[in-house]
Amino acid sequence: MVARRSAPTARVVQVLDFFVERRGKRFGLSELSRELDLAKPTCLGILTELTAGGYLMRDPNTRTYGLGPALIAAGRVAQDSFAIAGIARAELEKLTALYRTTCTASAVVGEQIMVLESTGPGLVKVGATYHFAPPVGLMYVLWDTDDAFDAWLRKPSTVPLRQDEARLRQIVAECRERGYLVESLTTTGRRLYALLAGVAASDLPNELRELVGELVTSLGERVYLGIDLRPRKEHPVSLLAAPTYGGDGRQNMVLTMYVGAAITGAEIDRRGTALVAAADRVTAESGGHKPDANH
Repeated sequence: MVARRSAPTARVVQVLDFFVERRGKRFGLSELSRELDLAKPTCLGILTELTAGGYLMRDPNTRTYGLGPALIAAGRVAQDSFAIAGIARAELEKLTALYRTTCTASAVVGEQIMVLESTGPGLVKVGATYHFAPPVGLMYVLWDTDDAFDAWLRKPSTVPLRQDEARLRQIVAECRERGYLVESLTTTGRRLYALLAGVAASDLPNELRELVGELVTSLGERVYLGIDLRPRKEHPVSLLAAPTYGGDGRQNMVLTMYVGAAITGAEIDRRGTALVAAADRVTAESGGHKPDANH
């Protein structure tokens, strides 16, 4: 399948790349229009929007443009996300060796969830992306702020869903207290992630969205609550997930350990404890810290 390209977006990227390559130099509209081979009205429209967003700054005296402060914030987020993934790899390798399974580190990058590291049998491709919108992405806001969770919940869902907000709130509370998430093993769940990999909500035909909606009844249904787990009883588990945190105390990445089998509640606790310990070491080594208890 040939990827669809957006000419207007390409021109915006062209403008930003031009400024980055010139390392801080400033340029006027006429010069930019000439250098980039863009019509003046088109170039002015792009510059105006980028300036409004803080990605460029306009000097009112010289009427020249330069890089803006919004790029600093974006660069720091990107740097933190990818640097911490490298730190996580050593911990993932230890977990893979101990449990002989696939482990990953992933994070929200822009509007997508991206797999940054993967160890083990290689079931998960590094660089794989998923659209960050319900029903995908719960674990990326579970340990973040309440505002971040609410913002994710308000996103237009990729497929039609029935929302059980009471259960979701309970999941948030329990996972924050326990430190890790336990996702049940279902054929539906696997099929859903495979279908939505790299696909935006707008790219799904309506009929297909409705079909997928029939497979997924409500948000949070695949997450085990504490009351569901018994130490001696075997439970079908897809994966375990635990968060890492940045220097601001905000969740910045998720480590996952794939199980793909039925294991006892006691074994779930052992693996979950090991995963949380690994995530905590990644947080500490990268200069992060856990949020305050009342976040």
